[in-house]
Amino acid sequence: MYTLQKKKAEVYSVVENAVKKAFGEVEMPAFAVEEPRDKAHGDYAVNAAMLLAKALKKNPREIATAIIENIDNSSLKAVKIEPAGPGFINFTLDKDYIKNVLFEIEEKGEGYGDVNVGEGKKVMIEFVSANPTGPMHMGNARGGALGDTLANVLKKAGWDVTKEFYINDAGAQIEKFGNSLEGRYIQILKGEDAIEFSPDWYQGDDIRVHAQNYIDLYGDGLLNVTSEERRAKLIDYALELNIDALKSTLSSYRIDYDVWFRESVLHEAGDVMETVNKLVESGMAYENEGAIWLKSTLFGSEKDDVLVRQNGIPTYFAADIAYHRNKIETRNFDLCINIWGADHHGHIARMKGALEAVGQNSEKLMVLIIQLVRLMSEGQPVRMSKRTGKMITLSDLIDEIGVDAARFFFNMRAAGSHMDFDLDLAVKQSNDNPVFYVQYAHARICSIVRLLTEEGTKVPSVKDIDLGVLNAKEEIELMKKLGELPEEITNAATAFEPSNLTRYVIDLASCFHSFYSACRVKDDDVKVREARLKLADSTRAVIKLVLDILGVSAPEQM
Repeated sequence: MYTLQKKKAEVYSVVENAVKKAFGEVEMPAFAVEEPRDKAHGDYAVNAAMLLAKALKKNPREIATAIIENIDNSSLKAVKIEPAGPGFINFTLDKDYIKNVLFEIEEKGEGYGDVNVGEGKKVMIEFVSANPTGPMHMGNARGGALGDTLANVLKKAGWDVTKEFYINDAGAQIEKFGNSLEGRYIQILKGEDAIEFSPDWYQGDDIRVHAQNYIDLYGDGLLNVTSEERRAKLIDYALELNIDALKSTLSSYRIDYDVWFRESVLHEAGDVMETVNKLVESGMAYENEGAIWLKSTLFGSEKDDVLVRQNGIPTYFAADIAYHRNKIETRNFDLCINIWGADHHGHIARMKGALEAVGQNSEKLMVLIIQLVRLMSEGQPVRMSKRTGKMITLSDLIDEIGVDAARFFFNMRAAGSHMDFDLDLAVKQSNDNPVFYVQYAHARICSIVRLLTEEGTKVPSVKDIDLGVLNAKEEIELMKKLGELPEEITNAATAFEPSNLTRYVIDLASCFHSFYSACRVKDDDVKVREARLKLADSTRAVIKLVLDILGVSAPEQM
């Protein structure tokens, strides 16, 4: 347990013991030990007295006074304990304990902030999983940043994490892809009128480019084979190129998956139809008019869903159920996290219901819904790509603002909140831009360390500095903020919500800038200079650690 966590636990314990001493074995509700918003109220505020008021039938303020009178302060060594407001108990502590944070940061290095929320359990995070029949659109950018950062948070919190991309390389979309490729192939070789290009097929220029490139490589030989063989050849050629492009785009976004899982594997192994049969056997699916249907209306849907069409071909939904069964039953993940867009919200209940029907624990499936993002520039929504004149792709976004700004900004809001993404702010090189503000703090510290090292003052080990000289308000606040990281990691992992880490690192950068303005690092006093240099360098290490979790670079010069 880390320094601040130990101190909060200690405050909790002395209050709990004081309640027993003052009121006997009263049923003690779980109370909060929190940092007051107003620092004048002390280091921690406890709400135990207010929670006990109903059971004790006493005024909370009276209860708070009685608790304070029975607190054993011999080990806690609080400077001041007093009642406040409607019944809070405020603790002001001796600040020397905070300085232990510097020892922890040095000792643990990159492991600082590691906690064991996950207890080694296996978690799979499946995110993005964009359709491989075309380029990756900007809509995947938020889910990508959130999913990858969440994976990093959960690793830091003691989970055994697998990041997975589900490739939809089978079913109706691939059939549509083949039809589209065949249509363009024939039109290029025989003219636009040679085949009617259905409005239901993929209309993007990428389809025409694939067809032309195939012709450039292999000529017109596919005109002499059956339509089925022609489509298969074109799919085999173009699909792998698209998958490679997805991998390349995501890698440029600093996302590298542990597993790329193909839907076709489930069909080839017979898992899809086996899952459908299990649903029929359980009574959750039925046959009607030659098709097999899931009783989706039992889970709030307006109508039942087709699992197997009249032609005997399973739907994407049937494969999706088999895929989730594979995650839980075959690969034994303790938790499967899916990151889906808001349009998939209604899919959650029926997926969980289907999993229960095939004998799986649906509690092992967690779905995080991300809301839509609106790109803004000069106060107006941006709808089109300047480069292509079409919907913005993830590559367009990266080219426009860079990976750092994209990943940082997308993790500044909780997944479930709508978001306006200010493109102008994202490229602004000023303190108004939060990612620039944080990166500048890191670069500034690197500069301080570099200059002082050149002048003969290297960053010392914490055991070699006099911690007693670090007493300025800004120094204490900075060390306290550094000490909050383990709890921030715990909270992010427990809530499966990494956005608090962007807020944390912005606050940390702010604390550093305040410290730098108030406390001269290059002090004439050697003890002060070394202690402040160590504090600054510890801050650098923690900023970099958090930026690494966010997938954002930590530049040493700006």
